[in-house]
Amino acid sequence: MGKNEFLTPKAIANRIKAKGLQKLRWYCQMCQKQCRDENGFKCHCMSESHQRQMQIFGQNPHRIVGGYSEEFEATFLEHMKRSHRFSRIAATVVYNEYISDRHHVHMNSTQWATLTEFVKYLGRTGKCKVEETPKGWFMTYIDRDSETLFKEKMKNKRIKADIVEEEKQEKEIQRQIERAEQMRMNGVGDDKREEEEAAKPRMLEKSDGDGDKKIKLSLGSVKRNGEGNEKRENSRLLFDEEEYEGKSGKRKKMEGEPSKNASVLDELMREEEKAKERINRKDYWLFEGIIVKVMSKALIDKGYYKQKGVVRKVIDKYCGEIEMLEKKHVLRVDQEELETVLPQIGGLVKIVNGAYRGEIARLLAIDADNFCAKVQIEKGIYDGRVLKAVEYEDICKLLQ
Repeated sequence: MGKNEFLTPKAIANRIKAKGLQKLRWYCQMCQKQCRDENGFKCHCMSESHQRQMQIFGQNPHRIVGGYSEEFEATFLEHMKRSHRFSRIAATVVYNEYISDRHHVHMNSTQWATLTEFVKYLGRTGKCKVEETPKGWFMTYIDRDSETLFKEKMKNKRIKADIVEEEKQEKEIQRQIERAEQMRMNGVGDDKREEEEAAKPRMLEKSDGDGDKKIKLSLGSVKRNGEGNEKRENSRLLFDEEEYEGKSGKRKKMEGEPSKNASVLDELMREEEKAKERINRKDYWLFEGIIVKVMSKALIDKGYYKQKGVVRKVIDKYCGEIEMLEKKHVLRVDQEELETVLPQIGGLVKIVNGAYRGEIARLLAIDADNFCAKVQIEKGIYDGRVLKAVEYEDICKLLQ
């Protein structure tokens, strides 16, 4: 067997050495050749192929060095992003992991002579947070990925919304305390008057006529005037019932007059509406299953501008995953770049904001001049209630 044949120990040792890392100063980046010793590197530099590569380098050295520098920086930061994205680690540890690939771009072909210079460069450009310690230089990767920045933006927006909501609740509690205090101060006299009125007897009057009957039920106090006649004060007509008899049968007619009870009930309902409006009015309005329109001008080139889609998932209250109706593509869009959609008259809508937030209703009419609509709630405890002036932004078409 000849000297240094394929299976000889010497040949096997040479192949093992060739697989491992050698000294950086004996590596030629232009030729991508690694030499094992100084003599081998000297012989390579005198070879014809190396001389041709050096002639190419001499024509535009700055461009070639800049290209190697950019490639080295990009691959180094990619390794940091994959392996040590959220950790603080020594620069030498990261560098040793990076050069374990024998086909990496070597530092002697870049504009940085040492690892320290490269680490300082990353710190100056804001790509990594670097700090010098007695144990050496330490690095922390600064994540500037678009998805990470988007999540950070959503987190800050959610924090601001929570702060605003807490302030609203504190103001509402303070108003309730002041209202209760005022009612307590004014309620002592009212309670006494109510007790006196409740203790007085109720009076029932019944008068019979020839062709009709009239029944009146009234509550109030009775006083006598100077002539001895009775005078009724604070009386309230609860109901009037009249019966008419004709040739074909009987006919009944109910007549009622507006009373204080009705006005008080309306006032209580208005107060309840205002309280629900304050509580349920939010700065986010996305719900799953509603149809929205994409208004992001950044998506004009991709053909999604002013196109409709269905909200399949709500992320962090302010962002939604939208499945486009035509192309069936799924986009992640912020609610500021979305718009509500109205169905045809008679279609179902979702009340996405306001006092009846979350209820399902049916569109009855549209007031284009005032940008509002008339809807009737379909389900729930408010079933059948008609809302006459609901803004366009507070309702959205529901996928059926």
